[in-house]
Amino acid sequence: MASLNVGNLGNLGDYLREQRRTAQLSLRQLAEAAGVSNPYLSQIERGLRKPSAEVLQQVAKALRISAETLYVRAGILDEKEREELETRAVILADPSINERQKQVLLQIYDSFRKENAAEAASGPVPGTVPASAPAPAPDADEPPSS
Repeated sequence: MASLNVGNLGNLGDYLREQRRTAQLSLRQLAEAAGVSNPYLSQIERGLRKPSAEVLQQVAKALRISAETLYVRAGILDEKEREELETRAVILADPSINERQKQVLLQIYDSFRKENAAEAASGPVPGTVPASAPAPAPDADEPPSS
C-alpha cells in the first residue's frame, strides 16, 4: 500500500519511529504503553493516519518526550507556540520555587511577550530603550547610586 504522507505526517511517522527505536521499544510495546492499537500506531508511523492531539500526548508520554514536539511535527502547533508551552512547562515543573512564585513568573513572562508583540507590531515606543539594547554605562563623574 502506498504511503499518503499528507503534509508533515511522514515526518511525524519517521520521527516517532526514530524515537521508538531510541527507546528500544517494539511497535507493539509502544502501542500498549500508549494505549493505542498496534495497527493504528503502525499506520501513524507510515504516514497513513493523522493522530489526534490526545493520541500524540499518550504516545509522547509513553516515549517520555515532549508532546508539543509531536504537535509541531503533526502540524497541530507551530514552533513559536511550542516554545511558549515548553517555557511554561519548565516554569511549572521547577521544584525549587513555590506555586505563587511560578504564577508570578508566568505573569511576568506573559507581560513581556505582550509588550514585545505590541512593539513588533507598532515599532519601538519613543523614549524607551529596546529590550535588546545594552544598559547605558554610568558616567565616570557621577557617584554610583546605592
